[in-house]
Amino acid sequence: MIDYQVAGLPLHVLVVHAVVVGVPLLATTLVVLAAWPAARRVLWLPTLIGGLVLLGVTFLAVEAGKWLEERVPPAPLIEAHTAQGEDMIPWTIALVVVAALIAALSIVEHRQRRAGSDPGPDVAATRSPAAAEGRRSPARVAIAVLLVVAAVGVGAGATWTVIRIGESGSRAVWEGSFSEEPLGR
Repeated sequence: MIDYQVAGLPLHVLVVHAVVVGVPLLATTLVVLAAWPAARRVLWLPTLIGGLVLLGVTFLAVEAGKWLEERVPPAPLIEAHTAQGEDMIPWTIALVVVAALIAALSIVEHRQRRAGSDPGPDVAATRSPAAAEGRRSPARVAIAVLLVVAAVGVGAGATWTVIRIGESGSRAVWEGSFSEEPLGR
């Protein structure tokens, strides 16, 4: 069994902050990339890699949380928080899937730009006026719109889930453990 400690501190309380910050950041980035082709061209790969890293960190936070739950006194708030923690995994997977779809669109766009930048005489003669002007096809526009909708939906769900889980964890740790009034030290 893995010892989920770093310098005597439970690993869960350290890595969970990466999830709390990373999920809304990735969600926002996916919406931007889905809606903005210029950003997509530059940031699709770092975003996909970041999403995969975030997925690993999410798994680590969940496993470290299970480890920590076994080492603290039983409490209903901790049990509720631990039960909710696993809800983050499917949302993070969904974020990575959206990132992969955005990456695929970016690769297709890149290949089409590259193929269109040096057309032979036959290709240039058969090209439609819309393609000659550099316009995107209606299919690509529809795909980009669907990706924006997916990014907003999955991003909102993932962000709401991480907020809900974080709030339950904060309650488990802090509820009833501090004074309403200063202690006068």
